[in-house]
Amino acid sequence: MRTHTGWRPHPCETCGKSFSYPSNLSVHMRSHTGEKLHPCGTCGKRFSTQSNLSVHMRSHTGEKPYPCGTCGKRFSTQSYLSVHMRTHSGERPHPCETCGKSFRTRGQLSAHTTTHTGEKPYPCETCGKSFSAQGSLSAHIRTHTGEKPHPCATCGKRFSTRGSLSVHMTIHTGEKLHPCGTCGKRFRTQSNLSVHMRTHTGEKPHPCETCGIRFTNRNSLLRHLKCHMEMSS
Repeated sequence: MRTHTGWRPHPCETCGKSFSYPSNLSVHMRSHTGEKLHPCGTCGKRFSTQSNLSVHMRSHTGEKPYPCGTCGKRFSTQSYLSVHMRTHSGERPHPCETCGKSFRTRGQLSAHTTTHTGEKPYPCETCGKSFSAQGSLSAHIRTHTGEKPHPCATCGKRFSTRGSLSVHMTIHTGEKLHPCGTCGKRFRTQSNLSVHMRTHTGEKPHPCETCGIRFTNRNSLLRHLKCHMEMSS
């Protein structure tokens, strides 16, 4: 009946959040105490709930029980699949309150927000360079270690981040997961889509410092600069 009435008679004394059952409250309390009762038998990492451990185990087994009904790509969690589906629908439910730009995930929004604040709270202990997101720092550290832990199952080429591997895989699959919301044309990478969008917006962010002509992409600017070099020679 509590699912119908919304009655949650078990409040957390720390943060005030309420729960329907004592067991749910007990699990929640671990977020305050840091208690992690469920160890992974493979790597030893510990988790606060059995369900979190079960999801983690898929990183060892490679199990991906959630397929995309559109392209067939499979994911280890329902949440990863939900985020992926936005590449097909174009949905971006997380807007930036400062500039209005929208993002597919809260993590992308959080990283973007630092472009307005300038905050970079994650420093590299090797070179001192700072980053706005922990994921960006982790990827950067691999430039020092040379580690490339993400291999392509098709050709064996290795990558330092899952994102780089995902982009690479589209070479083999032919997938174009990034649709243009204006004309419907699809692109293999988000960066290619961003450049294409300038054909609709008219944006030309790459100016020539010699004559002031502006270009939609850097390659066009570089070709133009060769004209100045040839003229001066």
